[in-house]
Amino acid sequence: MKILFIGDIVGKSARVKIKENISLIKNKYNPDIIVANAENATGGYGISKKDAQDLISAGIDVLTLGNHAWDKREMLTFIEECPKIIRAINYPSGVPGKGSYTLELLNGKKIVIVQVMLRLFMGISLDDPFEAIKKFLASERLGRTCDAILIDVHGEATSEKNAFGHFVDGSVSAVLGTHTHIPTSDFKVLPKGTAYQTDVGMSGDYNSVIGMEIESPIHGFTKGYRLEGGFKPASGKVSICGALIETDDTSGLAKSIISIKE
Repeated sequence: MKILFIGDIVGKSARVKIKENISLIKNKYNPDIIVANAENATGGYGISKKDAQDLISAGIDVLTLGNHAWDKREMLTFIEECPKIIRAINYPSGVPGKGSYTLELLNGKKIVIVQVMLRLFMGISLDDPFEAIKKFLASERLGRTCDAILIDVHGEATSEKNAFGHFVDGSVSAVLGTHTHIPTSDFKVLPKGTAYQTDVGMSGDYNSVIGMEIESPIHGFTKGYRLEGGFKPASGKVSICGALIETDDTSGLAKSIISIKE
């Protein structure tokens, strides 16, 4: 199975780039499924119902969120209507939506997409991500209940992401990092067969500060407060970054992982 994961979509220009190039991307990489992190897709903060529908209609199979999941309040209700949008599995009980989605391909193969949000430097009250995924994987087993498991691990600290990857090594097909928007060069298959990358990067304008116009973040760092209006997504040349994983049809573990930039 070929799984294409697209990193954090930041703002309108990134949405447009993806919609305009999705057919070319499919033809080039021939993926069985496309997953994208879309928590910054609408104005850099959250995603609206309309933008989520547009991305799914364009050819994205599953959208993951993150710490900006609820910045657009309508997502609190729309996520219940659209199971192809998932939030972190380790939110406390009672939070709208689900932390996983199972997609059955035309060939009958099943892939489970999960999101986990880590806790270091995130500033959100969350349940233990390690315990949450341990409980989840007690019922979802590669080669038994499904043919592949992909985890979007949304977090700030590289050490915590590293630890999480090794924690589930051999139990899932891939652990792909999101949130920090800068692609790391450590894409690899871990010793027990799980593909891993600390951060797959963003889909946005890289002549920016993690996808935002340069002036306001610099002002915030040097003056201690943000300019009126806050941060705005940069609207220059967009690069689509992510990762392509190929899994073994028998074991569900990873055969390879490559970093992509389009």
